[in-house]
Amino acid sequence: MADEKTTEQSEPKKEKKPRDDAKAKKGGRGGGGEREKAKVVSSVEAVTPRFIAKYKDVAIPALTKQFGYTNPNQVPRLEKIVINMGLGAAVTNPKIIDTAVEELRAVTGQKPVVTRSKKAIASFKLRAGLPIGAMVTLRKAKMWEFLDRFISIALPRMRDFRGVSRRAFDGQGNYTLGLKEQIIFPEIDYDRIDVIKGLNVSFVTTANTDEEGRALLQHMGMPFRAT
Repeated sequence: MADEKTTEQSEPKKEKKPRDDAKAKKGGRGGGGEREKAKVVSSVEAVTPRFIAKYKDVAIPALTKQFGYTNPNQVPRLEKIVINMGLGAAVTNPKIIDTAVEELRAVTGQKPVVTRSKKAIASFKLRAGLPIGAMVTLRKAKMWEFLDRFISIALPRMRDFRGVSRRAFDGQGNYTLGLKEQIIFPEIDYDRIDVIKGLNVSFVTTANTDEEGRALLQHMGMPFRAT
C-alpha cells in the first residue's frame, strides 16, 4: 500500500493547455462571443437596363429640342408603370386570382398585390373585401426593363398589330393601354393558361401635358398609330 501511495505522489500533474482566444470566445456562455464573419463578395456585375441609356442619350436631347427646355429638370421622365388585372370572374371562381398572381409575377419579376372590393354590389353578387384583381407597381430598374420588353417583344406579338392608340391619355401626360390577352408576354406558358385575361398598363410620367407625355413615350419607342 505504501508503494502505491508513493507511486501516485511521484506522478507529475498534467498542466492544462491554455485555450485559444478564438475558441474561448466561441465557448462563452450563451453561445456568444465575437466571430469574424467572412465577407461575401458577389462576382456578378449589375447590368444597367438599356432603356435608361436610351432615355439619357435619345429622349432627353430630343425633348429638349422639341419643347425648348432651359432646365434639365423640366424634361419629363417616366415615374412608374402600373400593371392592373381586373377579374370580375373571381366572384364565382376564386382560384383565378392565384393564376393571375403567378402570371403577373412571371411578367414583371415582382410580387403582385391582390386588390379587393371596397363596396358590396348585390346585382353582381359582390361583397365588400372579396379579391377581384391583382396589381403590380414597377419603379426604377424593373420599370425600365419591363418597358424594354413591352415595346420590343410583347406589343409586336399582338394579332394584327398596327400600333397603339394616341388618345389614351388622361390630360396630365399619363398613358393607359388596355390589353385583351395576357398571352402576348413570352413569359406566360400558354399550355398552363386556364382563362384568357385582360389587363391595363399605365405609364405615369412627370409631364404636364398630354403632348409632352406622348412625345416622351414616342422617343422611347412606343409605336403610336398615325391617327
